[in-house]
Amino acid sequence: MLPESDRKDLAIQALARSTTISDLSVRHRVSRKFVYQQAHKAGAALDEAFLSGTPEDDVLFHLTVSKIWLRQVIVALTLICRSSYRGVVEFLRDLLGVPISIGTVHHVLQSATRQADIVNHDQDLSGILVGLHDEIFQGTLPVLAGVDAASTYCYLLAVAEHRDADTWGVHLLDAARQGLKPDYTIADAGQGLRAGQKAAWDETPCHGDVFHITRQYEGLANTLSRLAKGARSRCEKLEAKIGRTGQLGPDDELAVELAWQTETQAQGLARDIRTLTQWLSHDVLALAGPALATRQMLFDFIVEELAKREPEDVRRIRPLRVALQNQRDDLLAFAGVLDAKLADIARAHVIPELLVREACVLHRLPSTSTAYWQGWNRLRAKLGDKFHPLFDAVSGAIAQTPRSSSLVENLNSRLRNYFTLRRHLGGSYLDLLRFFLNHRRFMRSRRAERNSASPRELMTGQAHPHWLTLLGLGPLQPRQA
Repeated sequence: MLPESDRKDLAIQALARSTTISDLSVRHRVSRKFVYQQAHKAGAALDEAFLSGTPEDDVLFHLTVSKIWLRQVIVALTLICRSSYRGVVEFLRDLLGVPISIGTVHHVLQSATRQADIVNHDQDLSGILVGLHDEIFQGTLPVLAGVDAASTYCYLLAVAEHRDADTWGVHLLDAARQGLKPDYTIADAGQGLRAGQKAAWDETPCHGDVFHITRQYEGLANTLSRLAKGARSRCEKLEAKIGRTGQLGPDDELAVELAWQTETQAQGLARDIRTLTQWLSHDVLALAGPALATRQMLFDFIVEELAKREPEDVRRIRPLRVALQNQRDDLLAFAGVLDAKLADIARAHVIPELLVREACVLHRLPSTSTAYWQGWNRLRAKLGDKFHPLFDAVSGAIAQTPRSSSLVENLNSRLRNYFTLRRHLGGSYLDLLRFFLNHRRFMRSRRAERNSASPRELMTGQAHPHWLTLLGLGPLQPRQA
């Protein structure tokens, strides 16, 4: 019948040993056994408070583990963490104590794949204005890919046995049934790809991809530079060998002279090709640059200079020269699009096109350079209050004028780990990957508008539920404060 506060005081006094157990029992009119019981209870509470663990071991929150939640974990580990089937099994066994089989993991992913396929094919693609097409490979099989240039939404990801015109045409017609009708597309010089688009979308232009041709001519310049360095090394070794003998015969003298002539030619060729490739990259194919007519004239000049140097290394220079010559109009098509945008800006702001072009060319310079700010000040003095609206409009036009299909190469790098880990689901697995990449929100991006938004949200301008909920695996656990 002793009150709770009195029992607590009794236990504290017993633990403090400020008085004997007998005196405490007499004072509180309880037995000595009762005093020992209260002291033991208080001692146990103190042990639990001070000896049970560190603050890191405290329980932060509890999760409701259900069958739906376990399916969420299986799909999330596979797609977010790129886990293998056996990795999922091991995680659930070791951390949650839940034994499952590889077949269960496969079944859960198959169900998610079927739902993802439904969502993919119900999506309206009419908002895509510029499509990027390319072919990536898994082993020997080509994977046909199509990406929206503005939102990075992947509208085509299909494994095929061939990459000919018929295969591309069939897939593009399927996408057209979902509303896909871009203003133009960008692709490399693949014949099957271009012929398939021509058959499916006869009136849709296909611009050339700057990315692939840039890699090709930069590779040529690097190869010729290495060959020139090798020629110089051989000359130096030959001179060192002759120097050790101390004598220079007529044959040695001729060999040294021929070696240095070869080295001089190799150095000159490498230097010329490097200069031409830099002109092509910085003056002709750069996004911010001169008008289309000027670019065409510079392009033709570079091709002519390559042709003059072609006899010096036909095997390496001729393929690049022929590729440039055949693709000129396709590679420079982006410049025509940019010219039209700049003309519209000039009319909208009632400003001469020459000043609008000057603002465009200014974007070629780094903002940390003195030349940039000198040009910036000159242009601002000419335009006055119209400068900032014009400059912002030109910046937007440049940012929204794609000239390569490099986003497909980025998609390839993200898919590579998935391709390596899993081949169980075949082509249908690509539907699940495409769904995940299109509905997963970007955690960070260099472009501010993409932060915390998914490609689908960027393409449609409308929010959507979490991708796990779209797969029928909701609801999600409530967020902790």
